[in-house]
Amino acid sequence: MSDGDEIDGGSGDMLFGVALLYWALHERLECFDPDLSKQERLLLVRLPTPRRMGDLARLMQALPSTLTALADGLEVRGLIARRRDPEDRRAWLLELTETGRARREGILAHVDRALRDATGLPEADLTHLGDLLTRIRHHIRADGLPKGLPF
Repeated sequence: MSDGDEIDGGSGDMLFGVALLYWALHERLECFDPDLSKQERLLLVRLPTPRRMGDLARLMQALPSTLTALADGLEVRGLIARRRDPEDRRAWLLELTETGRARREGILAHVDRALRDATGLPEADLTHLGDLLTRIRHHIRADGLPKGLPF
């Protein structure tokens, strides 16, 4: 860093960098697509393929009733559809409609732009950062997700 805000040239700087990236992304993503809540946007992102509602509730660390309410709102707006799971007729699958797929693609494109703008990194560095963050995510998930994870 050249602007004199170094903490220790090591772990402290890394921690501060992660916090600043979070804040920069939060600011860029907070008011995108305001007719959807953050949880609704996250649910759409987590539906590249049909998934069981119970699995989604666990992934999002949400109560099944909370996921049902989110799904109800997205279904009314024509973004998702429910269907019985052919492997277990007691379970429901959520899947994106064509409108929901387009909305998901728009969200992901906005996230991509926000990451590029917030980091200022070239493509190769973004790819490397993505690989590192995926490894970090797998490590944290293997140890158990933190309680109260906001997504």
